[in-house]
Amino acid sequence: MSQHPSLKAAGGGIVQKRNVLKRFERVDLLKKRGQWKAGDRVQGLRKTKPGI
Repeated sequence: MSQHPSLKAAGGGIVQKRNVLKRFERVDLLKKRGQWKAGDRVQGLRKTKPGI
């Protein structure tokens, strides 16, 4: 089923800032902050905000 032409965005796709990160994005962010190191568990990661 296709999308009605009136609902399509002018730029071709939906581009929004997400406020929820995927697990690998959270690990990368925590590595940059120095709060995660190799060998740490990936379950139960601490909460993170994408822009900070």
